[in-house]
Amino acid sequence: MRFFQLILAWAFLIGAPLVIRAADAELRAPAERVAGEAAAGVEEGREKGLPQAAPVLKDFGFFKITNSMLVTWAVALFLIIFAQIATRNVKQVPEGAQNFWEWLVESLHEFLDSIIGHELVHKTFWFFATVFIFILFSNWVGLIPGVGSIGWGVPDANGNLHHIAHPLLRGANADLNMTLAMSMIFFVCWVVWALQANGPGGFILHIFGPKGDTTGLLKVLMIFVFMIVGVLEVVSILFRPVSLSFRLFGNIFAGENMLEAMATMNPALGWLFPIPFYFMEILVGLVQALVFMLLTAVFTLLICQHDEGHGHGETAKH
Repeated sequence: MRFFQLILAWAFLIGAPLVIRAADAELRAPAERVAGEAAAGVEEGREKGLPQAAPVLKDFGFFKITNSMLVTWAVALFLIIFAQIATRNVKQVPEGAQNFWEWLVESLHEFLDSIIGHELVHKTFWFFATVFIFILFSNWVGLIPGVGSIGWGVPDANGNLHHIAHPLLRGANADLNMTLAMSMIFFVCWVVWALQANGPGGFILHIFGPKGDTTGLLKVLMIFVFMIVGVLEVVSILFRPVSLSFRLFGNIFAGENMLEAMATMNPALGWLFPIPFYFMEILVGLVQALVFMLLTAVFTLLICQHDEGHGHGETAKH
């Protein structure tokens, strides 16, 4: 049950709103104001396609609820309820929901075991499995008709409303707040796992220490070279949360904009044009979940594995 409890904790962590808001005041406007402007037919040159910042649906001052947060909570709640139902009456020969859930978790475990090893996957599987399952279902939920296509907008000169400027719901990973939150949580976990595997001294040595067996003047030169390489490595490590978050956000955000473009290209055939792209986005949702999980797993493996050329530093106590 520990895995499912961690899903619940994860849901609250990633639901916390990070402040990455656009400066445009229209994107911050409450839903009531947006609806009123739409009814009045006010056209103020809003951006076409999905807005980059998730519109705020309810502002409590210290806490803002956006449309992407609603989808985040809905997906997390669905996964928690489904996991509880699947494991409520565990049978020796699984069937139905239990069979699917066990297949999914066991497949992920075997897959990660073959990549990062049994010892490391035993320690970190809870994170990587949760990340993959949550991202996958969030991506697919964002493709459900109505998500991103029901909301408030501004009619054109003929009174027709073809573009929803402020959707009621928005794909969770089409919000940079969401993807950056997951990346930052991984970064914190990565630091903890690195210190557990290497100790403080070994962690520093792993980044700045010279690799290979050298002696004399060449060893002094290699120390200087690897000090410079270590600085570059630190910069790379600090930028990992940014690259992880923008990679996932960019692909999902672009996909949703593409689907909207296909749906609004010809209002009469708006139901037909997006269909082929829906199948592609289903595959993209799976690939992006897999890429995020694999990159975080490989980053963890690189810092936790030990080269034969130098020591581990302090040994972590388990």
